[in-house]
Amino acid sequence: MAFFWTIPGTVLVGPALGHLSFAEVVGAYYATGLLMLVLGLSGWVRRAMAAVPMPIVMAMVAGVFLRFGTDLVHAMRDDLAIAGPMVLAFLLASVWPRKWLPPIIVALLVGVVAVALSGRFDPGAGSTQWLAAPVWQAPAWSVQALVELVVPLAITVLVVQNGQGVAVLRAARHDPPVNAITVACGVWSLLAATVGAVSTCLTGPTNALLSASGERTRQYTAGVCCGVLAIGFGLFAPVFTRLMLAAPAAFIAVLAGLAMLRVLQAAFVTAFATRFSLGALVTFVVTVADVSVFNIGAAFWGLVAGLVVSVLLERPDFRGSGD
Repeated sequence: MAFFWTIPGTVLVGPALGHLSFAEVVGAYYATGLLMLVLGLSGWVRRAMAAVPMPIVMAMVAGVFLRFGTDLVHAMRDDLAIAGPMVLAFLLASVWPRKWLPPIIVALLVGVVAVALSGRFDPGAGSTQWLAAPVWQAPAWSVQALVELVVPLAITVLVVQNGQGVAVLRAARHDPPVNAITVACGVWSLLAATVGAVSTCLTGPTNALLSASGERTRQYTAGVCCGVLAIGFGLFAPVFTRLMLAAPAAFIAVLAGLAMLRVLQAAFVTAFATRFSLGALVTFVVTVADVSVFNIGAAFWGLVAGLVVSVLLERPDFRGSGD
C-alpha cells in the first residue's frame, strides 16, 4: 500500500488560506489527524464513512475538481503550442494497445519537449537551494478553521481517497485492512502536520499502478520502490518545485487537468448515477458557486446543503441505501 498527501485535500485548503493564517490551517491538520486516529482505533471508521452518502460526497469532489477541467480547456484556447501536443499525446497513449507508460507520464514528457522547443522555460534567479529543509510549524487553534477544514479533510481522506484506494486494492485481489489504514493515515497526518504538510491518505491512482502488473504476492516490491523514489523527490523538493514554477502556466494546467479527468469522471458518475441525485446536484452547485459564509468555504456548505435537501426530499434513498 502506498500512502501520500491528499491532493483533493490540498485543493480544499487553498481557498482557506485567503482568510485563515497558515498556523490555523496547521491546527486543522492536527485535528484531522487526531480524528482519523480515533476513528481507526475505535473501529468507528466504517460507520463514519457511511454517515454521508457517497453521491453527496462525490458531488462535492466534482465541484472542487471542476475547475481543473475548465482550466484544461482554457489552456487549449490560450496556449495551443504547449497544450495541444500534451493532450494529443495523452489521447494516443490512452488508446495505444501496449501501454508501457501511463498516459499522464507520456503527456508530461511531451510537454517538457514542447516547453523546451518554445524557449519559454524561465527558471529566473530564484533560490539555489537543492535540499529540502523542513521547518517546524507551530499550530494555532481556531474554531473557524476547525469547522471549515476538519470535516471536509477527513471525509476527503477517509471516504473519497481511502475508499478509492481500498477499492483498487480489492480489485487486485488484495485485502486491505480499513481500520489499520485509517490509523496509519491518522499517525502520519499528525507527523506531517509538524512541518505544515497536508493530511495523508491511501492513494487510488498510485496503488492502481503498483498493483497493475506482476505477481500479486510480489507487488509489495513496487510499493517499496515507489517509497524510495518519493523520498528522493521529497529531499530535492526545492529543485523540482523550481522546475515546475519555471514552466508556462499552460503546462501545469494541462498536466493537472489530464491527471484529474478520471477522478472527475468517477465523481460525476457516482454522484448522479442512482440515489441522492437531487442532494448531489445541490451539493455540486453550492460547491461550484464557491461562496463562503462566515468565512467557511463552499465545500463544507455544499455538503451541508446537499444533506439537508436529501433528508427533506429524498428520505426513501436513505432507507434503501447501504452508503
